[in-house]
Amino acid sequence: MAIIKRIITKIYLRFCSKEKYIEFLRREGAIIGTGCDIHKDVRLGDEAFLIKIGNNTRITSGVRLIPHDGGLWTLRKMGVLPDADYFAPIVIGDNVHIGNDTIIMPGVTIGNNVVVGCAAVVTHDLPDNVVAAGVPARVIESIDVYADKSKSRCDNTKHMNPQQKREYYQRKFAMRRSDDDKKGSTTLQ
Repeated sequence: MAIIKRIITKIYLRFCSKEKYIEFLRREGAIIGTGCDIHKDVRLGDEAFLIKIGNNTRITSGVRLIPHDGGLWTLRKMGVLPDADYFAPIVIGDNVHIGNDTIIMPGVTIGNNVVVGCAAVVTHDLPDNVVAAGVPARVIESIDVYADKSKSRCDNTKHMNPQQKREYYQRKFAMRRSDDDKKGSTTLQ
């Protein structure tokens, strides 16, 4: 019966909305604030009850929150620590963006107003108001420096619908489709 329940749950999670996925994570014990955007392939493992996520936080595709040390398996099998487990909470603050495929390890606290770059491995706490990236993740600049750099390179297109945005960027980068390109690839002009 447990196997059937797991299969039904996997099917449900595949087709449910992001909002329903967040509700599911809450039922599993995660504490999740309001205004969050959590992609449906984010994994909290079996220890969702050790995860706390603040308000207005975005966790993108492929992110893994791992509140346990799986490496102890080797020590258990060696007989060194036959009954050892290590679990520690993961706490993510308010207004945080966690980039695709990031891994957050046990015991990590991420402050407020933080950007974590794609594919980072976060092994230690990150303070408020920083941008961090890398393996292992390290602070690379303050959020203020990131904001200043972003002002000069950004376009104000967030309000546009997908077609308007596409046309804007095709014009900006002078991109158009080749008439003889049957595969639909794009050429620069």
